Amino acid sequence: MMKLAIIGGTGLDKIQDLEITHREVCHTPFGEPSAAMTHGKIAGREVVFLPRHGASHMIPPHRVNYRANLWALQHLGIEAVLGVAAVGGITADMAPGRIVVPDQIIDYTFGRDHTIYETDLSQVTHIDFTYPYSEDLRRQLIDAGRISGVDPVGRGVYGATQGPRLETAAEIVRMERDGCDIVGMTGMPEAALAREFNLSYASCSVVSNWAAGKQGSPISMKEVEKNLIGGMERLKLLLIALLRFLG
Repeated sequence: MMKLAIIGGTGLDKIQDLEITHREVCHTPFGEPSAAMTHGKIAGREVVFLPRHGASHMIPPHRVNYRANLWALQHLGIEAVLGVAAVGGITADMAPGRIVVPDQIIDYTFGRDHTIYETDLSQVTHIDFTYPYSEDLRRQLIDAGRISGVDPVGRGVYGATQGPRLETAAEIVRMERDGCDIVGMTGMPEAALAREFNLSYASCSVVSNWAAGKQGSPISMKEVEKNLIGGMERLKLLLIALLRFLG
């Protein structure tokens, strides 16, 4: 049985349906992870949960210790990681409330610790990142979503920006021209580091708002929160179906 971890983003700092068995503090060669690892069960299946932005949602996206988070999960024997994130919708079918399982990513971030292959190397190490997400895990997510009635969007290009500020309308125009369908701040280097740690990784993105300039008015945080509440409820249905599907 594949050991699964869920990294929760904005709107998913905790999982109400998680039956917690214990918490575990991990120390890593890359520093401290975002929070203690929460071990528990959902729908009778063991999972590990980690809030990406910390237990109190205090860590901004550009300060998340992605290397420590992924090292800790691998150290615990995790084999597959589901990265949950709140994103903005760029293209027409990425409306608020939709759940997206992207298949590609474009990295616009800078200055983040984006690799474990930096020091004490016997040779330069490259990873193949042609397809940044595990296709098997993506397919299982999509199938679970359809079984649960959530019907996620099964493709899309995730544009990863630096944050913590939101984007300008002109930046979103550029990103759409580049081929991005959704925009978020935590997709990289998380996906690449998971590949370096040999972990199966997929993203499950909840669209919380239209991206900058798509509505002709400033982004409302109240509207974002409202959309996240509904989107995360639907995401929980998908997660339960996924765990049963994997079990």
